[in-house]
Amino acid sequence: MKSDDLKIGLERSPHRALLKSLGLVDEDLDKPFIGIANSYTNIVPGHLHLNEIAKAVSEGIWQAGGVPFEFNTIALCDGLIMGHEGMKYSLPSRDVVADSVEIMVQGNRFDGLVAITNCDKITPGMLMAIARIDIPSIVVTGGPMLSGFYGDRKLDIISVFEAVGERLANKITEEELKEIENRACPTCGSCSGMFTANTMACLTEALGMSLPGSATIPAVQSRRRHIAKLSGIQILKLIKSKLKPSKILCDESFENTIMVDLALGGSTNTVLHLPAIAHEAGITLTLDTFDKLSGEVPHLANMRPGGPYTMEELDLAGGIPAVMKELEPFLHLDTVTSTGKTINQNLRGVQVINSEVIRPLSNPVHKEGGLAIMRGNLAPQGAVVKSAAVSPNSLVHSGPARVFNSEEEAMTAILNQQIVSGDVVVIRYEGPKGGPGMREMLNPTSAIVGLGLSESVGLITDGRFSGGTKGPCVGHVSPEAAEGGPIAALREGDIIVINIPEKRLDVELSDDEINDRLKSWRPPLPRIKKGYLTRYYSMVQSADKGAILKSPSVEK
Repeated sequence: MKSDDLKIGLERSPHRALLKSLGLVDEDLDKPFIGIANSYTNIVPGHLHLNEIAKAVSEGIWQAGGVPFEFNTIALCDGLIMGHEGMKYSLPSRDVVADSVEIMVQGNRFDGLVAITNCDKITPGMLMAIARIDIPSIVVTGGPMLSGFYGDRKLDIISVFEAVGERLANKITEEELKEIENRACPTCGSCSGMFTANTMACLTEALGMSLPGSATIPAVQSRRRHIAKLSGIQILKLIKSKLKPSKILCDESFENTIMVDLALGGSTNTVLHLPAIAHEAGITLTLDTFDKLSGEVPHLANMRPGGPYTMEELDLAGGIPAVMKELEPFLHLDTVTSTGKTINQNLRGVQVINSEVIRPLSNPVHKEGGLAIMRGNLAPQGAVVKSAAVSPNSLVHSGPARVFNSEEEAMTAILNQQIVSGDVVVIRYEGPKGGPGMREMLNPTSAIVGLGLSESVGLITDGRFSGGTKGPCVGHVSPEAAEGGPIAALREGDIIVINIPEKRLDVELSDDEINDRLKSWRPPLPRIKKGYLTRYYSMVQSADKGAILKSPSVEK
């Protein structure tokens, strides 16, 4: 065991003395040491209850014969940091989470790891660390919050963002906006639609890194504590069987996960996170895999924000096991999971309980998956759109570019109602380097929806969108403007064509014209002059590579 580095031998007597100061006795030193990476903080709604989850995990570890040691890592709420400078730190925080978990596990020589997480960048950061460290590990997600209601209107956090635009358009009163604000988020947990946090929880389960059923159980239900305790018990079984993440995270398991993502119509952020996790596992996962599978796997669950269903309803319909059961003809069923069993074994006896929420393959929501990889002369290295959240009326959109060099510039124009039907809003210099940090654009997209323009206005950016974005909004345009991508050549009034069925993103300019414009282009000065983001700026790679960090060269 790795923990023997602390416990065994004459020269480790000082180490044992320190461990005994924690309350351990000699009998405990014979047991596996389990790290619990807890991302609890009381400023993130999805993480407010994670101390209770950690307690249940610890109980399971003690019961199964291990010794739990809890430590914390950072956590940001994308909803709270949306629309201001704080959002620059969201994607970069993913690497800090991964690094901090690695440091704690490797420094303290844990034999196994339970990662407790829930929100947008924390879950992929934990998975990156798990793949990198490669000791027996399991993930416990904190679960979704319940839906809010205002009359018979179902609410979530996106309802509030969109209500801002509704108020600007005088569709609702200030009093109604306040009621929506007060009722939208009634419990702790990750926001209740198929936004990034819940998408990543679902994909963690699909990868095989959390127990079946884990992703969809509401945060406030006792079943959430039950699965946490069971995960604490399971980590000891993984250690005994020597089942490491490297045996779970393989090419086939990532393909399975992408197929579940497409069937759910998950967040576009998954095309950043899954390649980054795969990279840590020594696997190259490109946009081509997403593109190929999106043409084969249908969209089966019509989830918020594009559809009517929330995580509660997905859970009642059978959760991720039921989604995977329906996808059985497509899946690699012999991949192993953190249960110690294969997917095929895990799915025995599983049934879809509600075929309206989880559609059969014979009656999908859409014949193709809920994400589309776009290419064209504006995105030669790729871009992504959440096609599941686009109205059939907006799948093809052509219009004049309204060009903005920051989210703030675009938001001012939208709030001043300077964007009109037919426009294509371009928000550039918000990519991994340009931001830096590749901010999400939920404020402008939600304001467009609230103003009633979601079917008549397009939006493209080298930044990101929230999992709650809907409409013809194309993100991750690569190469980004800060690296001289074609999006940097755009001018006001250029005609942009968004064609989702054909997976094309183009501007009606010749290649010669684009190249001539870029000859006079000069890279902008970095917007950040000090601190962590300056290091991130110098190391981050393109969005189509998962915005992973360049590995420094090591002399041999």
